[in-house]
Amino acid sequence: MNHKIDVLKAHGVFELLARLILGFTFVYASWSKIVSPADFAKILYGYNLLPAGIINLVAIVLPFVELVCGLALIFNVYLRSAALVINLLLFIFIVALSFNLLRGHEFDCGCFSSQETGYLTSVSLLLVRDIFFIILGIYVFS
Repeated sequence: MNHKIDVLKAHGVFELLARLILGFTFVYASWSKIVSPADFAKILYGYNLLPAGIINLVAIVLPFVELVCGLALIFNVYLRSAALVINLLLFIFIVALSFNLLRGHEFDCGCFSSQETGYLTSVSLLLVRDIFFIILGIYVFS
């Protein structure tokens, strides 16, 4: 019986850590994009994946989705819905990064800064990071 309680405690602690890691990451990632949507739109254009007509709309809406879902994870509100949306976003990010990796396209990802920094993080490292995050997201969702 004690072993079962320890396992439940460990699960609860791991879920809390996963929620906080994802939540704070997405809140942090949203901030510069909310403050500077025009700069974020330039970064989205650099991905060379979206039709030009929707880039501005995505640049305005996406950061608020990241913010709301991140806060929901932090405060444990609508947890499964927030985790589902976060996982969907991470899946889209992984597909976009993979597509650009396959075609050899280097770009500033805009993950945590909406201004082009000229700093190009390895797309492979970004993929590993996002795969780690989606594993946390799946754990939180389940």
